[in-house]
Amino acid sequence: MEHAYNLLLWGMIFLAVIVFVALYFVKAGYGIMRNGHWGPQIPNKWGWLLMEAPVFIVMGILWWKSERRFEPVCLIFFSLFQIHYLNRSFIYPFLLKGKSPMPLSIILMGVVFNVLNAVMQGGWIFYFSPSNMYSLQWLYTPQFIFGTFIFFMGMYINMHSDYIIRHLRKPGDTKHYLPRGGMFRYVSSANYFGEIVEWIGFAILTWSLAGTVFAIWTFANLVPRANAIYHRYEDMFGEEFVKEKRKRVIPFIY
Repeated sequence: MEHAYNLLLWGMIFLAVIVFVALYFVKAGYGIMRNGHWGPQIPNKWGWLLMEAPVFIVMGILWWKSERRFEPVCLIFFSLFQIHYLNRSFIYPFLLKGKSPMPLSIILMGVVFNVLNAVMQGGWIFYFSPSNMYSLQWLYTPQFIFGTFIFFMGMYINMHSDYIIRHLRKPGDTKHYLPRGGMFRYVSSANYFGEIVEWIGFAILTWSLAGTVFAIWTFANLVPRANAIYHRYEDMFGEEFVKEKRKRVIPFIY
């Protein structure tokens, strides 16, 4: 079983590289990049719920069935992971003001990844990590302290950026506006930057290959999309956007 788990981790790294390259050529058709080429669609609120809830549920099942479920450090890891997906699955979708639908094909791909990710993270935390690795002393290690700081910093940036995006429109307005404020001063996809930072923090605080795989996948998925959004903003807002000299997703770099 552990051998199969390790194969899954390395296989997901290999697949992330392919996805990273492919997404520079294929634009995922939801949100501002929505088009009619991805098949049947459903309302975005239910799309986000259906896509994100499985990871929350599967992670909960893996936690409950584990003999380590009440070990303090493992419980902290679990709680940090679930806090993010509690928001992403059950709060964030119902705060959305836009009404653009989500393609079922993208939702299904998201479900597959999210279930696999729950298996990767829950598998490591509760089943395959060395039994003596996450003692209470782990809470005093540089990895945990620094990683937790990075995790919450990324979460704040992500949620604050989502807040800015949600409040760009007044009720009934369907126009697109250029987000400003917060990390949008530096990048056009500040919400994606926050999420990348958040999961890098999780990889550091768990000091695990599983966490690193998730951070790699977050980068591979969101960086090409940030590039597509950057070019969409160039087309939509022209000189107004270009003169601000924002980067795409990594401040001062890309």
